[in-house]
Amino acid sequence: MRNFRNLLIASILAGFFLLAYSCTPGACFDETNAYMKASLFLDSTGKQTAPDSLSLWGTGMDTSKIYDAKVSLKQAFLPLDGSSVKCKFTIMINGVYDTLTAWYSTFPHLISKECGYTFYHNLDSVHTTNHKIIKISITKNSITNQIEENIRIYY
Repeated sequence: MRNFRNLLIASILAGFFLLAYSCTPGACFDETNAYMKASLFLDSTGKQTAPDSLSLWGTGMDTSKIYDAKVSLKQAFLPLDGSSVKCKFTIMINGVYDTLTAWYSTFPHLISKECGYTFYHNLDSVHTTNHKIIKISITKNSITNQIEENIRIYY
């Protein structure tokens, strides 16, 4: 009878410690934002080249100014709105303005128990006014929290 009682108490304590350990919040070290990654290419050479100056604003976004006269920037990270099907950006490359519009679909994605959910996107199309930007090509439609190029901007 005493062995049974000891076994029962040990089982209850082990269950309590397992339960307490499993409820302890862990730290989130993963990237949780899914940005559209745009690499900048000089059209005349076809090589990835940073413009002399790059400024980027989100049209109708909470954070309107994303980059302000950045130099030596070969890749830009553009935030997309998870509650919309399109985002508009004003981009200024070497003093010349263009408007970039991206159309996409959004779906939730579980990163981990510690980090929770984020929104991933499937890029449908990207259009621009052609003042400084010559063309845009989509290299990867799936926009995730990984550092992978999604579009190429040729200027």
